[in-house]
Amino acid sequence: MKILVIEDEIELQEAIKDSLLREKYTVETAGDFHTAYEKIALYDYDCILLDIMLPGGSGFQILEKLKEIRKSDNVIIK
Repeated sequence: MKILVIEDEIELQEAIKDSLLREKYTVETAGDFHTAYEKIALYDYDCILLDIMLPGGSGFQILEKLKEIRKSDNVIIK
């Protein structure tokens, strides 16, 4: 399972990533709106863990972008 963790707090991002890697998931991360948007535009994920407040934009804008590009990735808002 491929998971994208979108979180701007680096320590929290790393803790989530490490936990998921221990469970043998494939994990990518993004720490801001623009990096997150680039990744969702280029790749498909089984699940996206999404923070609402991000540098450069918001998690709600990421949800809108997912709709615009017709992606049906599963999203968990945290």
